[in-house]
Amino acid sequence: MVVLNKIYTRTGDGGETALSDGSRVAKHSLRVAAYGTVDETNATIGLARLHAEGEIDARLAVIQNDLFDLGADLSRPDPERDGEADYTPLRIIDGQVERLEAEIDAMNAGLEPLRSFVLPGGSALAAHLHLARTVARRAERLAVELASEETVNPAAIRYLNRLSDWLFVAARLSNAGGAGDVLWVPGGGR
Repeated sequence: MVVLNKIYTRTGDGGETALSDGSRVAKHSLRVAAYGTVDETNATIGLARLHAEGEIDARLAVIQNDLFDLGADLSRPDPERDGEADYTPLRIIDGQVERLEAEIDAMNAGLEPLRSFVLPGGSALAAHLHLARTVARRAERLAVELASEETVNPAAIRYLNRLSDWLFVAARLSNAGGAGDVLWVPGGGR
């Protein structure tokens, strides 16, 4: 376990940060933006959990831990070096993606089929889950863009894709099983 006694190091004062393999990159690099947005997704899920309880809260706690794994995965740029030293980096695995899929299917089974787009809102939990969903989608876009330039674990991208779906279905479930969904009305803002 890593012990953090001192939070600031001053090593990033020049606009660079260290990746988990020790290499240094600009803080505005695409890799840092991708794992930073994963961290932001995690923070929005933390807000959602203020309104969650029971099984949904427990599932969100697991997802928050997965997101730390995902951030660690994205912060390690060279998978070919995995396992070279005493350190084996965390990687998102297909089992985590499959767990999300099984949970999506279970949650969705009791929901009424959608006949309209859903606007973010309804209950406080649903609104926060919709916010987390949009941040997860941004993290996914950044990870996909990063993968077009550098090596990225494909399971990490699949995880982000499923996570936003999971958050959408969980938001519907949190809106009284979909009965409290706020539905889009075409031209309703006129």
